Amino acid sequence: MENLVEDFLVYLRHERGQSALTQKTYAFLLGRFVEWAKARGVTDWAGISFNDLAAFLQAERLRRVDDGDGAPERHLSAESLYLQIAALRAFYKFAVTEGLLAVNVAENLSMPRRWQRLPKALNAADIERLLLVPADPDPSGLCNVAVLELAYASGLRLAELRGIRIEQLHADAGLVNVIGKGDKERIVPVGARAWAALGRYLDLGRPRLARPGSPSNVFLTTRGTAFSHTAMWSRIVRHARAAGVMVPVTPHMLRHSFATHLLENGADLRVIQEMLGHASISTTQVYTHVAGSRLREVHRRFHPRP
Repeated sequence: MENLVEDFLVYLRHERGQSALTQKTYAFLLGRFVEWAKARGVTDWAGISFNDLAAFLQAERLRRVDDGDGAPERHLSAESLYLQIAALRAFYKFAVTEGLLAVNVAENLSMPRRWQRLPKALNAADIERLLLVPADPDPSGLCNVAVLELAYASGLRLAELRGIRIEQLHADAGLVNVIGKGDKERIVPVGARAWAALGRYLDLGRPRLARPGSPSNVFLTTRGTAFSHTAMWSRIVRHARAAGVMVPVTPHMLRHSFATHLLENGADLRVIQEMLGHASISTTQVYTHVAGSRLREVHRRFHPRP
């Protein structure tokens, strides 16, 4: 069963151009099902029935999850169950299309309703605190500010920030060339303040971080290596705490703030979609709800007859 899963992952990687994170997620989710099936004596995908898939998903729905933070265990979320079903459906569609399986027993699996979570954006005061350059910053401090300025100025995803290379920066044109999900390229403008922070870091910080074997990634750790996902996330969280930002900050929150603040100041939704690298405008439309909630709050506070 693992061999067929590996064929599917190769297909995702080489034909669909899916990101490494997507491949890892699908591998984990399908691996859970393979373990469940083998524990019940099923060792071949051809021996799986729709009832087997339904029984597995019911077991997953009732499975207790420990977040490891001392909080009580909880049931698996609808979002996690949605991803599990999506993985099974995508796998079976591939296997049947390629002639590896005769019947798609997953095609009638219904997807649970996904509640739309409105993205959280930082307010202007928190953005100013976050982007304030510390007095006499060391190379890592310059790197932190440059990462945050670029994230807020361009709406880059965490993976895009980690992977951006020096040759993708075009300071003379005020643009960055971004390689996004599925290796899709897009051009994003960057403001003067972000370029100033990048310039300080590239002139005074990065040369002191780089080692003979360092990659051409713009942002480097204290060891001269490219950032891992966890390392850059942790760096952003620590910087936010040190800057006195009281709300929990995540890297994606800067992307949300970028889009929300653009929309609130009159930017066209299609333009925001292009800069974020969203394949569908429906993904970008979530920010209209965020902006709408802000407008309602302003109306409530300042209208003479709220």
